[in-house]
Amino acid sequence: MTNRLELAGVISKGPVRRQSPAGIPHCHFVLEHRSTQVEADLPRQVFCRLSVVASGQVSTQQTQHLALGSHIKVSGFLAYQTSRQGEGKLVLHADNIIDI
Repeated sequence: MTNRLELAGVISKGPVRRQSPAGIPHCHFVLEHRSTQVEADLPRQVFCRLSVVASGQVSTQQTQHLALGSHIKVSGFLAYQTSRQGEGKLVLHADNIIDI
């Protein structure tokens, strides 16, 4: 089954760097995307915000330079995550991050 997503945008929250109890580095941030897409042969303004997490080597190598306002392209897979309060959301688990 395929689960791949590539999204370009601006970091609108974070990045926050942490380490798990097992010593694995994680970098969390929110990516904001705005563009014009064509749907039913008509232009449509599109906006979304998506939580992103980069873990392990991706976290240390590809997130060092990230800051609020960075323009990047992220690719990875989507997973559903439930907070301690029971709220669910989709999170992009990044395996590649590049500046644009």
